[in-house]
Amino acid sequence: MTSTCPRPPAGSAGPPERGRIGVHRANRRTVLKTAAFGAAAGLFPLSGCGHGGGTANIRFESTKPETIPYFGGLINRFNKSQSGVHAVHDSTTSLIASFVRGNPPDLDCDNYNITTSIFLARGVLSDLADLPEAKRIDPKVQSLVGQYATYEGQVNVLPYSVTAAGVIYNVEMFDKYGLSVPKTWSELIEVCEKLKAKKITPIYATYKDPWTIQQGLFDYVSGGMINVASFYKKLKAQGTDVGPDSEVSFERTFTPATEKMLQLAKYANPDAGSRAFADGTAAFAAGKAAMYLQGPWAIGTIAQANPKLKIATFALPATDNAADTKCRVNLDLALWIPKSTSQRAAAVKLLRYLMQPSVINTYNQQNLAFAPVKNAPSVRDKRIAGVESFVRSGRFYQGAGTYVPTVIPIGNYLQEMVLSGNGRAAMRSLDKDWRRLAKRSAA
Repeated sequence: MTSTCPRPPAGSAGPPERGRIGVHRANRRTVLKTAAFGAAAGLFPLSGCGHGGGTANIRFESTKPETIPYFGGLINRFNKSQSGVHAVHDSTTSLIASFVRGNPPDLDCDNYNITTSIFLARGVLSDLADLPEAKRIDPKVQSLVGQYATYEGQVNVLPYSVTAAGVIYNVEMFDKYGLSVPKTWSELIEVCEKLKAKKITPIYATYKDPWTIQQGLFDYVSGGMINVASFYKKLKAQGTDVGPDSEVSFERTFTPATEKMLQLAKYANPDAGSRAFADGTAAFAAGKAAMYLQGPWAIGTIAQANPKLKIATFALPATDNAADTKCRVNLDLALWIPKSTSQRAAAVKLLRYLMQPSVINTYNQQNLAFAPVKNAPSVRDKRIAGVESFVRSGRFYQGAGTYVPTVIPIGNYLQEMVLSGNGRAAMRSLDKDWRRLAKRSAA
């Protein structure tokens, strides 16, 4: 179904979880333009979608490629279930462009990340705190929203789907060599050494795609050693005072973690520098390594290549205290309603439909994700069951790399780190870029 509202042309998809807003990869110029527009206008103009025959017409935007057919069918079922609201599913518009052009969707369901949080921080999203659905969200999950941005204590974004990433491993290979899932860093290294002695590649790495280093090696190890949210809160509070001598800096705080990252990198395939994500999923599916530092988005591809391969996931332990172990999570989908919509009641009606237990729980069960609501049912898919206890107990973190604005090329620095073996230099580069960005923001 095609929206009758004017729409800007679609953008291009970016790598998983970094800078994706709708199908548009945000750059600094676009983000600043959006922020400036919102600040100048106070709030964005109305979308322009009118009424027809007593029916409220609204635009629902959800652009995550693999979920487009699902939500398309869901919106059709919603429209058939009642007569007061008619929703159209927009799967191609850039969210940033729609805000800039004064025509944001009435309800959005997309990835919530550092770039999306700009809208929240500017106060252009509705406060949803009064909705019963907001009170059903697990507070531990809701707190993830505020780690990027807040606005006057409001609840402007409701998590819809949580994905948890860890180490995907070959269950039959672990069983064959008598290996147990490691609970500590020393046990992880011991597993790697045993596999290496058997001429098995312990970890398949894909350094040709920098984002895979960021979301895997960098986020996993640092997240298990550092309080990521607290670090960035203190870093922002320091303003432009960022460097090796400051109380908080990438070089000072993250260098011990980078040493462990480089230690773990020694157990990767020798040709990791020339291998990309697609190569990694194919190789792992073919049994060419025992472990793969990827999230659930890789599981479907692996299963397509080798449906018989038995795999599971565990949270990477980064210290020798098992209680420190956490898993990396992200708000793969979240719901928000722009203040500027003239159809808030209709948008809320669709939101409440999507938040029904039979709808939200089914979506997450079918998409290797976790429902963010209280008393959510246990996951049925054994491939992600190994990280469920971490999600339910709140032992999780949003990746350290996800807090870095897209204008800073963190992936490139990490790529240089694993290829050169110099972690301190990579962290020093991050400090310099963060300091320059802080100075520009303060000007």
